[in-house]
Amino acid sequence: NYGTIVRTTNGGEIWTLQSSGTTKYLYGVSFTDLNTGTAVGDSGLILKTTNGGETWISQHSIINKKLNSVSFKDKNIGIAVGNLGTIIRTTNGGSAWTVQSSGISTKLRSVCFSDENNGTVVGHLGTILKTSNGGSTWNLQSSGTSNHLYGVSFIDPNKGIAVGDSGTIL
Repeated sequence: NYGTIVRTTNGGEIWTLQSSGTTKYLYGVSFTDLNTGTAVGDSGLILKTTNGGETWISQHSIINKKLNSVSFKDKNIGIAVGNLGTIIRTTNGGSAWTVQSSGISTKLRSVCFSDENNGTVVGHLGTILKTSNGGSTWNLQSSGTSNHLYGVSFIDPNKGIAVGDSGTIL
């Protein structure tokens, strides 16, 4: 359903519907601690919680494009990615966001930071972007595939996995 947020406090045995205050689709969520989280969705929607997901407050977005994923590595610095090569960045916990240049126009689907400096974004047509300065600048990487990539996860700056169409695992 539109604007659906569910929350668990017992390891996933029971999920409780939370009020998001929106009817727009939500696509990504990132928590930096037990209380502070950010969710993103259609039309540049950004929601923030400071009480573990019990309530969500809409934050001002600077774009009107679908946001697919968000990643915070601390309470201040976060990146959200979306359609048409959209990358936005906050350095103050989401109070303000700035547009970052991705240099591309493909759909970006997932973002992951392994630490405060090193992050990776994946998207359509095998797109992989990498940053080593907290998201200030992004560099296109060769993926070796033209399959759409939908998810990425890193455990440290050097070890990561990306997944996508047709069983693609990089």
